[in-house]
Amino acid sequence: MKDADTIVLPRLTSTEVDVEDPWGEGHHDVAPQPATHPVRWRVAAWLVPALLTVALCLVRAGASAPPTDDTPAWSIAGSALMRWWMEILGTSVPAVRAVSMVAVTAAAALVGLLAARLFTPRVGLLAGVIFALLPTSTRYAQEVQPYALTVFAAVLATFLLVLAVDRPTFGRFAGYGAAVLVLGLSHGIALLLLAGHGWTVFAFRRGVAGRWSAVALLGALPAAAALGLFGGQPGAPIARGSKLTPDVLAATPRELFGVTALGLVLLGLALFSLPLRRSAAVYTAWAVVPPLGLLLVAQAAPIWGPEALLFTLPAWATLGAVALARVRARWCAVALVAIAVLGAPAQLARSAPEGREQATGDLARIIQLWTRPADGEPPHGAGPAPDGG
Repeated sequence: MKDADTIVLPRLTSTEVDVEDPWGEGHHDVAPQPATHPVRWRVAAWLVPALLTVALCLVRAGASAPPTDDTPAWSIAGSALMRWWMEILGTSVPAVRAVSMVAVTAAAALVGLLAARLFTPRVGLLAGVIFALLPTSTRYAQEVQPYALTVFAAVLATFLLVLAVDRPTFGRFAGYGAAVLVLGLSHGIALLLLAGHGWTVFAFRRGVAGRWSAVALLGALPAAAALGLFGGQPGAPIARGSKLTPDVLAATPRELFGVTALGLVLLGLALFSLPLRRSAAVYTAWAVVPPLGLLLVAQAAPIWGPEALLFTLPAWATLGAVALARVRARWCAVALVAIAVLGAPAQLARSAPEGREQATGDLARIIQLWTRPADGEPPHGAGPAPDGG
């Protein structure tokens, strides 16, 4: 009798997917090496979203922004930027709106660049395009509000955080601290992003937790001081919000994403991107922790406002991109077309001439407030803005 043949089972290599890592993400906690992908794809990851954002902004350049009671409630950083901007380019409507357009365009480019670094250029491209297609991205690119600057500062701060924890140096942490400073001065509620950053640092990079805590505190102190000094005054860097009710909470997806169905689609896609690996965890904490923090604070004070959470949009867009990147290219294209179609009505909703005239009147009033010196007399040539809509 012959012995049975011995069967040798091959050992699983590092590229095999194990039971504890069903998505195969465990070996990709950091971005692939630059040589893995052609340069053109890494450039496209940030350039295409930026160009798409510019194109959508130009299409809606004549669109009006809905009237809002918070129109003059700009932040400290925003007001200083707008005064400087108007001294250089004037007080015409296109010149004033250009600040928000530039901020959203830069944010779209950074969304693609950051996602390409933490994942792949394909994810970066998808993330930037999804962010650009969201109706609220182009809406607030047209408004003279602090939210566009806040979104840009949030993406910049997260990008610089990733650089700082990957290779801790004084210069990188200093850059992160400066971004946090701009974030807090642009909108006080946006400092809730630091809770998400802190969760990521303490979960994955505890070795730099002390340095991060010190830099984050120093960057947030000026905004915290401003909130303490001016929190009860009109025009404070913290928005006036609503009392939290079931109806207000139910309207949040529509206000945040522009269309309720679009919000539900992105939330559904994000569920497939929530395994707590480092790369996905950065975005999960960014998207989830600030709304939870605001939800808790809103129990005691009427400050709930979906627009205050716009700085989480890049995170939701990237989580959706991570899910889409797992399917074939043609299905990615179908999904992007669906997102564009769902957002199209909201993109084209506000272009009536009467709305444009109202928006121009609001801008003229805001410009007068910005250009008024301390003695209350308007400076020479700082009259109402001409009709540039």
